[in-house]
Amino acid sequence: MSTEQPDQTAADSVVAARPRTMTSVAEIDSTISHPGSVRINVKGAFIVDGSEQPTTPANGYVSGNGSGSYHEGKDIRLPNHTAVVSHIAVDIGGSLAKLVYFSREAHSTEPGGRLNFHSFETEHIDECIDFMKHLKDNALALNGSKPNDLCVMATGGGAFKYHDRIRKALGVDVLSEDEMACLIIGLDFFITEIPREVFTYSETEPMHFVQPDDNIYPYMLVNIGSGVSILKVNGPRDYERVGGTSLGGGTLWGLLSLLTPAENFDDMLDMAAQGDNAKVDMLVGDIYGTDYNKIGLKSTAIASSFGKVFRMKQEAEDEAEDQGNVAHETTAPAGQTLDPSNQTTNRSSRPSSRAAKNSRFSACDVSRSLLYAISNNIGQIAYLHSHIHGLSHIYFGGSFIRGHPQTMNTLSYAIRFWSKGEKQAYFLRHEGYLGAVGAFLKRQPRNWGRRGSFEEEGALEDRLRARSEGVGRGGGKEELYI
Repeated sequence: MSTEQPDQTAADSVVAARPRTMTSVAEIDSTISHPGSVRINVKGAFIVDGSEQPTTPANGYVSGNGSGSYHEGKDIRLPNHTAVVSHIAVDIGGSLAKLVYFSREAHSTEPGGRLNFHSFETEHIDECIDFMKHLKDNALALNGSKPNDLCVMATGGGAFKYHDRIRKALGVDVLSEDEMACLIIGLDFFITEIPREVFTYSETEPMHFVQPDDNIYPYMLVNIGSGVSILKVNGPRDYERVGGTSLGGGTLWGLLSLLTPAENFDDMLDMAAQGDNAKVDMLVGDIYGTDYNKIGLKSTAIASSFGKVFRMKQEAEDEAEDQGNVAHETTAPAGQTLDPSNQTTNRSSRPSSRAAKNSRFSACDVSRSLLYAISNNIGQIAYLHSHIHGLSHIYFGGSFIRGHPQTMNTLSYAIRFWSKGEKQAYFLRHEGYLGAVGAFLKRQPRNWGRRGSFEEEGALEDRLRARSEGVGRGGGKEELYI
């Protein structure tokens, strides 16, 4: 892939502000046909800054308290798309339900519209269903379709678990799509069709946008949700799950729920951003006193996650016990024996020692340490699979990342370190919505028309081959067939 460096202002603010980035027809023309089945006009598509969100019936929806509802705030503007869109898509995982829907520009006579992104905590799935019902009731204003024409494209484990509940609540068709297939369709769409979506990340160079090669395959997808799935992708219909791990976002969420007062995943990431893992982790410098240059380890590298906790716990307990013994020490008169029932024993000082121990570890430090532990583990597993299968392009997706700098830097550093710079980690601005977008693109409304159905054997491969050979690149492209 080729890379382009944004200006310094954009680089400094991209994670927090996610600025609007315009595109050109030339950038769109340089992409290849995406292997899906719905026709979408992506000419001039760009990601909208969060401050420029329209006022639509969907935006006016008021979620319940504590529902974990979150509007992504970086819609994808499709200024030249005119066809009616009568479906929405949802990817229901173990922790989050991710929703994608199309809407027209409110109070505007201009053509086009945008893809909107919304998420809910899965434990509040009824709130998500209520939101989908709201979209159905406002379908005419949102996208020009009739409420009864709505269809829900669902993927993820919840597409099966909650299928009947969604269908009963909305009274519409609910089509369940394969999770892995949707992930690949969604990722291919973002790689090839949306400018300035994919980027690389490091501490020294926070962001490089990348443009796709003529042939994007093969590559590896590391999808980090509640757990982690690793897929090897050879082509639009040729992929396999080659590995994974149960230690993913759900692990971080669960352990930090026990160890900190955080109430949701974003709270945990906010605390991690403020924490100092060196107060909890044992570093190379704690052991060697300096870098271990012979094997390429900096003094700040983590030698043992949470490695300082046991020693500091012992010190805190010993200190508290010593203070307790001094405070309660008594001397018996000569010739008399102290009554054991009046003695303050070591056991009675244990509660204060625990309190002293706990006070030494802040929730922010613990959050950062555990985030690094999970991310480092995923990064090394990802590298090992990429090495085994000979893959140099590694895409990280899933709601675990959330554009969080420490997470991206840890994953990127792990790939770069273990591969000695031969492999590259890539990230996406819509990393949590690959499956939902893939399900959205699998819908085949009759009035949209298609050129080479997703179900027609060989049609996608023929189009991709034609694009990579330079066929049909002349002229201004009006529509891309997804």
